[in-house]
Amino acid sequence: MRALRHLNKYFLTYKYRLLVGLIITIIARVFSTLVPSFVGDSVDVVQQYLDNEITSISQVRNGLIINILLILGAVLISALFTFLMRQTFIVVSRFIEFDLKNEVYQHYQRLSLNFYKKNRTGDLMNRISEDVTKVRMYVGPALMYSVNTITMFIVVIGYMISIAPELTLYTVAPLPILSISIYKLSVAIHKRSTVVQEFLSKLTTFTQESFSGITVIKAYGIESQTHQNFTALANTSRDKNLDLAKVQALFFPLMVLLIGCSNILVIYIGGKQFLNGTIEELGIIVQFILYVNMLTWPVATVGWVSSIIQQAEASQARINEFLSQEPEIINTVTKKTPINGNITFSDVSFTYEDTNITALQNISFTVKNGETIGIIGKTGSGKSTILDLIGRLYDVTYGEIRIDGVPIKELNLDMLRTCIGYVPQDAFLFSDSIKNNIKFGKENASNEEVYTAAKNAVVHDNIMDFGKQYDTVLGERGITLSGGQKQRVSIARAIIKNPAIFLFDDCLSAVDTETEEEILHNINKISHDKTTLIVSHRVSTIKNADKIIVLENGKIIQQGTHNQLIRNKGYYKELYTKQLSEKEI
Repeated sequence: MRALRHLNKYFLTYKYRLLVGLIITIIARVFSTLVPSFVGDSVDVVQQYLDNEITSISQVRNGLIINILLILGAVLISALFTFLMRQTFIVVSRFIEFDLKNEVYQHYQRLSLNFYKKNRTGDLMNRISEDVTKVRMYVGPALMYSVNTITMFIVVIGYMISIAPELTLYTVAPLPILSISIYKLSVAIHKRSTVVQEFLSKLTTFTQESFSGITVIKAYGIESQTHQNFTALANTSRDKNLDLAKVQALFFPLMVLLIGCSNILVIYIGGKQFLNGTIEELGIIVQFILYVNMLTWPVATVGWVSSIIQQAEASQARINEFLSQEPEIINTVTKKTPINGNITFSDVSFTYEDTNITALQNISFTVKNGETIGIIGKTGSGKSTILDLIGRLYDVTYGEIRIDGVPIKELNLDMLRTCIGYVPQDAFLFSDSIKNNIKFGKENASNEEVYTAAKNAVVHDNIMDFGKQYDTVLGERGITLSGGQKQRVSIARAIIKNPAIFLFDDCLSAVDTETEEEILHNINKISHDKTTLIVSHRVSTIKNADKIIVLENGKIIQQGTHNQLIRNKGYYKELYTKQLSEKEI
């Protein structure tokens, strides 16, 4: 139960609702326990008539009618309060489910990129959906039936003791055996529940990756192999679920057996006591039989509730595993200082924690507000890492980055990222309309601002050719658009934000040179008072930058303007000559 302590704060939040639910439950159970008493009274009335203690049939009729009306009244009141009980506890469970999902999702957003490199999307989704659902069953139905069962036991057994203490002792004798059995079964269920949830995560992850990579699967014709892998994983998951179901299946037969034993004891012991005069009224035996059967469902729910608690414990432990992880990038500054965009790298080195690859070594350069800097180099030379460090997606290993003369760690993280318009190398678009994807950079943007941003990204005419134009809904990850169109919509998303710093990470690789020139011309116009960093493999993309940095193996091997670099021997001139000759061909 240690993992479930995390939910105590939610129970405190909704304590008044839960208190009302408890009161309603007590009322419901008190009225339900009156029914056997009225049935017993009816039997006693008939017995008195048979024993000639009552001679008038009308007295019998009146007594039975009164008891029937009392039974109906008690049943109706009990049913009403049972309905209110369910409404109270189940509604609270939905509130807690909502709060917990929000807590998990917000924590996911706070975690750093390394977390997402180490964990799969399917597993993340499973913990916020399936695991939270298991926990909701604990805070809803399990809690409700626990309160209901405890209340029922206290009221029923208390009343049974008051009318026949010895018979009560025999009746409840099988219950300790039931408790021990439940405990042992619960331990087994907990172990199997943990395994089941782990395999469900694996199955969800495999399915999510298969759907996301369906193009590759079809292109390579490996549908059959993928299906075999899925079937093998699904079969294993099924077997684990069957192992759990086999243990859970023991609960109900065990309950029925022990309740049946209680009924036999009531009839046998109660019958003997009635015959020897210890129990004077036959109605008491009838009441006890009804009480034992009333306890059947509550006792049965003990096993079911125990199973739910064990599954919730396993699921909450998996949720807590992620919630306990602290983000590596922490926002420690509350004051939001405006950012102009002067950037300084001082002997910056960076090593990726997950791969232990040193991406940057002693990088130093300065970019002033209004300047454009181009970054070029071979694949894996550290170009994208520089942009990631400016957006503080990672913290430097050594050295320091300053923005407007302030160490980047001393800037408010939200303010920093608000002032950056970032276009990643792999353009990511959401399954929403094109308009909303562009407005992602500025949610309150007007239609005119959207159109202007799209025109500057040279994608407006393409959008207007679609049937629903800007209201066209894209497929997952923007699959509706071509690679070049996705890149240009991403550029429009950054432009509409009107940030102090533009970061373009090789975002024109899928665009033809003519369109590239037009986009760069537009970016140059709108970024005259902004800091712009452009990463590219093409010389044509960065040749007009105020300064160009050439990287190799994480080190700066050349820097200067385009004209300066092509006058000197080195990587840049060789690349320029090669790309120029390819263009002429």
